[in-house]
Amino acid sequence: MSADLAATVLGTPDPERLADFYKELLGWVEVSREPEWVRLRHPDSERPGLSFQLESDHVPPVWPQGPGTQQMQAHLDIQVDDLEREVDRALSLGAGLETHQPQPGGVRVMRDPHGHLFCLFLAGY
Repeated sequence: MSADLAATVLGTPDPERLADFYKELLGWVEVSREPEWVRLRHPDSERPGLSFQLESDHVPPVWPQGPGTQQMQAHLDIQVDDLEREVDRALSLGAGLETHQPQPGGVRVMRDPHGHLFCLFLAGY
């Protein structure tokens, strides 16, 4: 079989702004930018990438999820070497820290500026 994951795509009402957030958070480089689509990649690798697609009616998920609410379909897990420093850096870039943290210790559930959930975590979690 010859199949590789090429990218993850996040829907957002402002692809350029959300791409700028993740570009700073991850230290990735921009591959292409249009008003309705932006693609990033790791500086040392073409794929997989992270893309941002215009979705004017984007509704952020509810966390923790509950019946009858917009469910989280996916989230990004981002490994870091210093959890508190990276949480503070993400907050300074416009992220939010969730009140509900289901795992004690080396994981923090956060939201990007457009409401997508992501986790910062230390190796081993």
